Amino acid sequence: MLSSAPSPSAELRPSSPLRAALWDMDGTLVDTEPYWIAAEHQLVESYGGSWSHEQAMQLVGQALDRSARILQGAGVPLSEREIITTLSGRVMEQIEEAVPWRPGAREMLESLAGTGVRCALVTMSERPLASLVVRQLPRDYFEFLVTGGDVTRGKPDPEAYLQAIASLRETEPSLGVEHVVAFEDSVPGVSAALASGAVTIGIPHTVPLPDFTGRYTSWDSLQGRDATAVRGVLEQHWDSGSGDLGAEAGKVTA
Repeated sequence: MLSSAPSPSAELRPSSPLRAALWDMDGTLVDTEPYWIAAEHQLVESYGGSWSHEQAMQLVGQALDRSARILQGAGVPLSEREIITTLSGRVMEQIEEAVPWRPGAREMLESLAGTGVRCALVTMSERPLASLVVRQLPRDYFEFLVTGGDVTRGKPDPEAYLQAIASLRETEPSLGVEHVVAFEDSVPGVSAALASGAVTIGIPHTVPLPDFTGRYTSWDSLQGRDATAVRGVLEQHWDSGSGDLGAEAGKVTA
């Protein structure tokens, strides 16, 4: 069962619409999906099994414990904890060699920081891996991280996003979900962000995003976009008054 989303503040259209941006990591900030898929292949095949492209796509954006159970079903005779540790370790080894930043991600972080927009990372990867990625950035863009180990229900449940919004409100009580935009690339991630009540921008990468019935804007990339473009998405949402984000809303971008 999905957690409950916070209610928007009483005033329908916020006076300062964009105050915070919540970022997914794998596939949105960094292109680590090939690292994960390679690690999955290596793990399954080391026990004599086979791992197809279709099976790998099932794991994109999923919570690690669910992914571990799927890998157990593919013949990996390890505990969930052992599978997660093995996969995360192999991905971290690859990141230490090269960080595969997604196009426009670092530039977007810089633009948001320059306009005073608070940023936090909301990922189902575990803290050591997320911290390793964040340390490669030129400065501290993220106030805090919400990782897979911090929640009991992973994406597509909105628990991680709700926790992030609650943390933002601890130091800024007037901040509401209506001031927040989420960046996501996967079906579970977009589902989680939408369920939290945040206006969501989907940047599909490894898998296409379907036509969600909720509030959702699809961008083909962050490249060439900045904080002004993000603010425009939020303002257009509030101006519409109906959840319609315009021509791009709900589209699938391959």
